[in-house]
Amino acid sequence: MVKDERPAVGTGLSPAPGPWPPAPGVNMRDKILYALGIGAIAILVWNINTIARLPEETQQGVTFKIIFFHVPMWACAMTAACTAFLASVGFLVTKNFKFDATAVAVTEVGLAFTSAGLITGSIWGREIWGIWWTWDARLTSALVCWLLYAGYLMLRKAIEDPTQRATFSAVFSIFAFIDVPIVVFSIKWWRTQHPQPVFWGGGSFPPDWNFHFMWNMFAMLMLGVVMVAVRLRLEDAQREIDSLRRTAHAL
Repeated sequence: MVKDERPAVGTGLSPAPGPWPPAPGVNMRDKILYALGIGAIAILVWNINTIARLPEETQQGVTFKIIFFHVPMWACAMTAACTAFLASVGFLVTKNFKFDATAVAVTEVGLAFTSAGLITGSIWGREIWGIWWTWDARLTSALVCWLLYAGYLMLRKAIEDPTQRATFSAVFSIFAFIDVPIVVFSIKWWRTQHPQPVFWGGGSFPPDWNFHFMWNMFAMLMLGVVMVAVRLRLEDAQREIDSLRRTAHAL
C-alpha cells in the first residue's frame, strides 16, 4: 500500500481534500482544447493581417477577399451537417446516446457557421449585385437548410422524454440532410445568379492566395472542433441534470 504523504489537515470546517497525489492527466483534454482554440484564433488573426495586404482582384476589387472566410464557413457548415447525419444514423442503429449528443452538438455549431455563411454571402452580394438577397437556387436552398436545422433544435426543445427526443431528432436530422447535396450542387444543376465555384468550376487562385485560403480553412475547422467539444461537455452536464431531476421526481 502506498503511504499517503499529504500534509496534515486541520480539523476545521473546510471541505475534505481530494485524492493525493492528484490524478495525472485530469486536465489534458482542457489543455488540448485551449491549444486548439488559441491556435485557430492566432492563425485567423495572422491571416486577416496578411490577406489585407494581398492585391485586389481585377474585377471585384477588395470585396472578393471575403471568399477567404465565406467558403471556409460553408465548408465547416456542410461538414457539420454530414457529421450530424452519420451520428443520427448511428443512434438509430445502436440506441447509444453518445451519437445523439454528437448530433446535437455538431448541429448547433453547424447552424452557427451556416448563419455566418449566409451573412457574409449577403454582404458579398450587396457589393457585387447591388442587392442583399435573391431567390435563386443556391441562396434559397441554403436558407431552407438553415431553417431545417433550426427546426431540428426547436424539435428537441419540444420533447421531454430523452429516448423519444433522440429518436425523432435523428429521423428529422436525416430528413434535413436531403437538402445538403442540393445546396452544394445547385450551382451545377441550375443556372443561378450565384457565381460558379472557384476550385471545382474551372477557376483557380494564385499560389499565395491559395496558401492563405487553406490556412483559413484549417483554422475554422479547428475552431469548429473546439466548439463541438465544448458543446458536448455542456450536453453531458445537461443529461446528468435531467437524470437527477427524473430520479428526484420518482422519489
